[in-house]
Amino acid sequence: MRIPFAQIDAFAESAFGGNPAAVMPLSAWLDDAVLQNIASENNLSETAFIVPIAGNGGADDDADFELRWFTPAAEVALCGHATLASGHFVLSSDDDRTTVRFRTRQAGILQVSREGDRYRMALPAWGPSPRPLDAIVAALGVEAVETLWQDKGYALVVVADEAAVRAARPDDRALMDAGPIVAIVTARGERTDIVSRAFTPYFDISEDPVTGAAHAVAVPYWAEKLGKDRFTAFQASKRGGLLTCALEGDRVILGGACVTVIEGTFLLP
Repeated sequence: MRIPFAQIDAFAESAFGGNPAAVMPLSAWLDDAVLQNIASENNLSETAFIVPIAGNGGADDDADFELRWFTPAAEVALCGHATLASGHFVLSSDDDRTTVRFRTRQAGILQVSREGDRYRMALPAWGPSPRPLDAIVAALGVEAVETLWQDKGYALVVVADEAAVRAARPDDRALMDAGPIVAIVTARGERTDIVSRAFTPYFDISEDPVTGAAHAVAVPYWAEKLGKDRFTAFQASKRGGLLTCALEGDRVILGGACVTVIEGTFLLP
C-alpha cells in the first residue's frame, strides 16, 4: 500500500522551526495497531491521519474529514499543531477552499481557516482549575507560583517569569510516573504576552516543540490573568514557535504559519 506523506512544520515562520508533524491522508481507517506502527516509524511528535467523510452536504456536513493523532507511543485526545498542519495540507492543495473542518473522537469538531499567508485554528477552551501538584512541580524542577489541573490530563504550572520557564530541567522518569499527562510551565513573557514549555515523556516526547493543545488550556487561564482575550505567545523550546491567541466563548483561537518540508510516499508492506 502506498500512502501519501507530508512533513509540515507547524507554527513556523520558516523551515526548521515550529513543530514538525506528519500528515497522511487515507481512503479508509486502517487497524489501530497499524496506525500506531506508522507513527512510531515516522518518529515525530505527532502523525495526523485524515479520512474524507462521504456525503458532505448531507448528514455528515458538519465536517469534511475525520482526524486522529498518534505520537510514537500512543493516540492522543487533542493535538493542535498536527491539526494546523492537516489544515495546511488540505487548504494548500485547493486555492478555492478557505476552511476545512475535522471531526475528532475526543475533541469534537475542529476548524482551520486560511487567513492571508497564515492559518486560524479553533480548538475547545479547556480551562484549568487550581489544584496542588507537588509531585509534578518537583519533577519539573521549578518553583511554582500557582498550579492548576485540567481533567483531560494537563498540568499548568505557573512560574515567576520567562527566565524560570527557560530554566526548567524536568526529570523525565519522574514525569512518566505521573502518568499520561502534559506538563506545561508558563509565565508572562518578555517579548510576547506569555511564554510556555510543554513536557510529555509518557507519550515518548521529552519536550514538545510547540503545543497547540497546551494553549487550549493556557489561554483561558491567561485571558483572565491578563485581562484581555487576545494576546501573543511563544513556546520556548529549542525550535521555538510563535502563536497568536484569542478566547472566543468556548473556543480558543490560535493563529500561525506552516511550511511543508517533505513530500513523499509511505510504503506500507
